[in-house]
Amino acid sequence: MAAPTAATAKSMMKKLTGSLLESVYTSSKGSECLPADSGTGRDYLVDFLEKEVGSDLKSLKNVGDLLEKLREENSGLEKQVVTVSSCVPPKVSAALSAAEEAACSLKDLLQKEQLISNKLHQHLQGAQPWMDNLGQTLNQVDTIERNVKYLRCLQHIEELSAAVQQCLMTSSVWEAIRAVDNMAALDAGLNQSGCSHLQDYLRETLHFWHKIIKDRLASDFEKVLIQLHWPIISPPTQSLTPTANGQEINSQLELLVAQLLALQTSDDLISQRPLASCHVAPSTQPASLATAPSQVPPLCLPIQIMLLPLSRRFRYHFYGNRQTNSLSKPEWYLTQVLMWMGNSSAFMEEKIQPILDRAEAPISAMVELCRGLLCLVQEKVASDASRLLYDDVLFCHLVEEVLQFEKELRSNQSYPQALPGLLHLLLEDATLQKWLTVEKKMAVEKMDAMLSAEGAWSSQYKDISDMDELKAPDCAETFMTLLQVITERYRALPCPSAQLKFLGLQRELLDDFRIRLTQVMKEESRFPLGARYCAILNAVNYISTILGDWGDNVFFLQLQQAAVSLGEEVVMGGLGVMEVGRLASLEGSLFEGLLALLDRLKGDMMGRLLEWTMREITEKAKPYSQDRWLSLPAQQDQSTMTLSSSACPMMLCVRDRLLNLHQVLSFSLFQLAWQGLAERLDHVLYQDVILSNHFSEGGAAQLQFDMTRNLFPLFGHYCKRPENFFKHVKEACLILCLNVGSAILLRNLLKESEEQGTGLASAEDPPPECALNELGVYCLASCDVSILLNLRASWPGQ
Repeated sequence: MAAPTAATAKSMMKKLTGSLLESVYTSSKGSECLPADSGTGRDYLVDFLEKEVGSDLKSLKNVGDLLEKLREENSGLEKQVVTVSSCVPPKVSAALSAAEEAACSLKDLLQKEQLISNKLHQHLQGAQPWMDNLGQTLNQVDTIERNVKYLRCLQHIEELSAAVQQCLMTSSVWEAIRAVDNMAALDAGLNQSGCSHLQDYLRETLHFWHKIIKDRLASDFEKVLIQLHWPIISPPTQSLTPTANGQEINSQLELLVAQLLALQTSDDLISQRPLASCHVAPSTQPASLATAPSQVPPLCLPIQIMLLPLSRRFRYHFYGNRQTNSLSKPEWYLTQVLMWMGNSSAFMEEKIQPILDRAEAPISAMVELCRGLLCLVQEKVASDASRLLYDDVLFCHLVEEVLQFEKELRSNQSYPQALPGLLHLLLEDATLQKWLTVEKKMAVEKMDAMLSAEGAWSSQYKDISDMDELKAPDCAETFMTLLQVITERYRALPCPSAQLKFLGLQRELLDDFRIRLTQVMKEESRFPLGARYCAILNAVNYISTILGDWGDNVFFLQLQQAAVSLGEEVVMGGLGVMEVGRLASLEGSLFEGLLALLDRLKGDMMGRLLEWTMREITEKAKPYSQDRWLSLPAQQDQSTMTLSSSACPMMLCVRDRLLNLHQVLSFSLFQLAWQGLAERLDHVLYQDVILSNHFSEGGAAQLQFDMTRNLFPLFGHYCKRPENFFKHVKEACLILCLNVGSAILLRNLLKESEEQGTGLASAEDPPPECALNELGVYCLASCDVSILLNLRASWPGQ
């Protein structure tokens, strides 16, 4: 029997699928095991049978088992569906019942809440009268309590006052001071209270007893000071050794100082500010002033008392109609105060400071004395400055004396930098603006005078070679000294903003001086080799050098950082983001713009100077360039080589100009001058002499002799290898003086290289530059060498 074909097997598979599907539908009627779509179910069964049976008809014997297996799975699924369907309704019913019970409970609770709320509202309405009565009672109790506290505080004040009175009657000063301190502490506690009458009463009481104690202690203290010969007006002529009762006086001094220090707290509280009458500060202090007078701690009480006789003397001599009170002589009272400080230093260090140290008071007796004396000077300087705003001469004198006083105060008296001296008085708006105006006016007047002076363009060190390297004319040196003096004046100011204003003034003066130099230079440019023109060039170079040094100075670097942080328009005005960034990173300097202008002026002047010099040298070199180089005899036909007669005027001119420039220009400028001159002369000789002529063997030898034995040595005084600055001429002489064989080989090599460039020769030949380098030719190109070889007249066959 033949095996069934694939088509037969597929037909039988479809019949089997149909019968199986019919059987399954019949057995599972009403179930949802198969999809409702019969087409989808049929496809599913076909795929399933192909997977389980395949195309092998011998496997069809297992169809019954497969059908039985499917029926069992179907039955199991039906049981699960029935079980789930029977369990779900009871759970849903239970959930619904629980929800109904919760709704009923919530309803009951809401009814109870409403009932309780009504009862509470009725209770509150009934209790409101009681609450009102209770509130009134509590307010009365609070008022009574505050009254009681008020009376207790008043009683405490009375008790303290009585205690102070009792202590003073029994001479118990320490107990009296403690009671006064308790009053001061009570006053501090009542500072936030609204009991103004109680505060006034307490302060009056405190002030009353404090004054009594202070007057008593001050009287005793002054008596002891008189016994110790205080104040010390003149330099002490003998040592401060104790007298016969010196031990007792020292004991009294220490006791009184300690008691006065104990009274300091209440004294500060009463005064409210430290020696307010002494500090006359400007009305508008600069925001950047670190330590204003109002921020310093108060003077200690013993020093205040010690200052009283000095204050009386100061006011007696330097106020009113006294001859010593002169606006034109501020140095009188400034010097007097410095003398008092110096004369009193030994007394303060030997007598007062040890007592302060034993009392563990963190106070320097000498510094406190200087602070007190400065109060007197500050008031006087502020008064005089406001009266001198319209007198330039006296105002300048006052500023100079104040700066000198500040310098001596910080150096000789070791007064701390953290404490204010007198400089903050000069930073008041009107005073500072006047100072800037006067500085500019005086500087401009001095500029006019120094530029019109007889020796303005000559150096004062011209006869001293070691000191005259820059050869700066007197006007430039005087001007930079003027700027340096201005710097020294404003260097000590405690306000960077004010310092930057003076820096702006200096930059303005520098630009003004540059413009003046430019104007004078234009007048002298008709003869750049003149002494005045070179002096102007030296002045520009000198100012550039000084400004370069200032740009690296620590003081100006600090000002640069301050200008960046403050954004000062005086200094930063007109700068872009890149320039500001360079200043912030310290790559640039505050004088960068001025240096650029000065360098441009220096370059223009140097170029004009060299152009004028080269014009003269070129004129002298014309006979040399027209010499008969083609007909000169060979070197072996001459007994000795001598300089060409036509070159003598040029050589003399070069020599004279180098000597002249060396004498009138500074070292750095002369270096630029002779190097620039050599570069230009190299170009002129190469173009006008060498490329414009043909050379015989003798002419080439003569040219090389003139250059190497005569021209180059003129520059040899200023460098070791002058030929390096005449590269074109030197290498041209090498090419022209090659022996005939080497010249022929080189010409052929260059010709082959040229053909190689057009593709007519082998590419394996070495480049001609190697051969040129072996000959010592590095500057000239191959084409230039070819031109020079064509200028040779001595070729075989010619």
